[in-house]
Amino acid sequence: MADGSFHNFPFTAVAGQESLKLALVLTAINPGIGGVLISGPRGSAKSTLARGLAGVMPHLESNETAFVTLPLGATEDRLLGSLDIDSVLNDKQVKFQPGLLAQADQGVLYVDEVNLLADSLVDVLLDVSASGVNRVERDGVSHVHDSRFVLVGTMNPEEGELRPQLKDRFGLMVTLSNQYTLEERVQIVRLRDEFDQDPKGFCDAFKYKQRNLRQSISHAKTRLNTIKCADALRMDIASRCQDANVDGVRADIVWVRAAIAHAAWRGANTVSIEDVQAVEDFVLAHRRQTPPQSKQSPPPSSPPNSAPPSSRRPPDSHKQDEGQGPGKSSPSPQNDSVGEWGSMLPELQATSDAVVIGTQLFSEAPAQSGNSALLAGKQRGSSQGGANLGKRQSGSIDMAQTLRSSAGEWPPKQLVRRKGREGKPVLHCILLDTSGSTLADQTFAKAKGVILDIAERAYLRREQISILGFGGDQVDWLLPQVRAPQNIRAQLDTFSAGGGTPMHQALVDAQQYLVQALRQQPELELNSYILTDGRVSGDFPVAAWQGALAVIDTEQSPIKRGRAQELAQALNADYLSLSQLMA
Repeated sequence: MADGSFHNFPFTAVAGQESLKLALVLTAINPGIGGVLISGPRGSAKSTLARGLAGVMPHLESNETAFVTLPLGATEDRLLGSLDIDSVLNDKQVKFQPGLLAQADQGVLYVDEVNLLADSLVDVLLDVSASGVNRVERDGVSHVHDSRFVLVGTMNPEEGELRPQLKDRFGLMVTLSNQYTLEERVQIVRLRDEFDQDPKGFCDAFKYKQRNLRQSISHAKTRLNTIKCADALRMDIASRCQDANVDGVRADIVWVRAAIAHAAWRGANTVSIEDVQAVEDFVLAHRRQTPPQSKQSPPPSSPPNSAPPSSRRPPDSHKQDEGQGPGKSSPSPQNDSVGEWGSMLPELQATSDAVVIGTQLFSEAPAQSGNSALLAGKQRGSSQGGANLGKRQSGSIDMAQTLRSSAGEWPPKQLVRRKGREGKPVLHCILLDTSGSTLADQTFAKAKGVILDIAERAYLRREQISILGFGGDQVDWLLPQVRAPQNIRAQLDTFSAGGGTPMHQALVDAQQYLVQALRQQPELELNSYILTDGRVSGDFPVAAWQGALAVIDTEQSPIKRGRAQELAQALNADYLSLSQLMA
């Protein structure tokens, strides 16, 4: 550009996406709402609107509103702030060096691909966003500063979902689509061409619209404390949250704040039902859950907007073979894709008592030779062992302690590292066969008993768990990635079984999910389990699995086909037999 300056695409020049614009404006009026999470595919103007928001926010003391980007590779020191090394070396003084949270004060803090950001950073970020204050106690520095900003996070759901417990802490969420009418597509391309040819001239053409919107936001901010919300409307909000079966009362608080901001935006003096309804989808989009169902009705396939990536898939393209025993009629041609079990409606089986799989699985020490339940699907190298739960992670450099130990020498002779966290984060990913064949001999109930044992152990160690079910005509995440609950039996009891066995698609979905999990947390320890009777046709692809893997064979017929053991061999996994475990 001729003047060497940089111009963001004007907020008011973006065509369409009116819902997102409204959500961003409401958060600019009241940052206490807690930020906006934007979910949408590539090319849906997520980043463009996020960057453009700073241009229409009221300026602070005639200065431009700060727009700060949090990169994916940022450290906690970079985000929170840390010891100023130059001040220590040159002035012999302990001084605080502001981080990104200080820079973003009174501005916009933008996180692109927030679902790929380390959970520890997201947690800190949301804490400060809610409180408006950043407290730093590290490296010999004790510092508190204001950090009030509009938090905007964007994510592409194809690259993995944000953890449900973190997603809930965003005040509002907007899900975008990149489906446009022909007229909208033409207008978007035309505006973009004009901007690229002359950014400064294009921005000048919209400067009055930008100024008017900025003034409207500023005026709405000044009126926030004067707007009243009647108790009847607060009761209506509480009732709607209860009907949506949301967790906690964060949704109620955010909803009232967003409704008040919407009333201020309209220029009204009191909140009306119009304001309540206008923000309902923003508040509940990432919090709404399916209401609990009785055991007589089929359970929900998965909680909306809370499952890991690829949560719902079409049936496996491979022909299913559910294995018909003597005396069973052959399926009709139109049903041979799911086998005889495909005609069965889903059925519930209460979870059995915990089936202990043994502590030797995934441990560093080799299994005892006397344990006949644990076999090797293939010979595994020692480097492919399981979780090193007793080891510590190497911590980051403790610069304050390094300087103290070096007695003023520079460069220091030895770097001192912070004490790492105890153990590693661990995820237990369970693939559960929910096809109709597992209903025989209470096999499905016993398989859930195995999960009960895994979940109880994970709870005691504060580890995470996720469950992918495959059966019928779909692959569903029955339980998203969460910290193992104290009691999972009631949830397991709602899982039903029926239909065919789309195992091949489940393997693909699980592998994609585990790869994504490692991208988010490279230090994550992965323990996977496939519980299946192996009644599926087609060869199993030989593949390298992410982390440790065990195949638990739930086939209990006197004459076994051995397909689950073939699966263990193909995936180089440990193999356990449910029959031997039960014995």
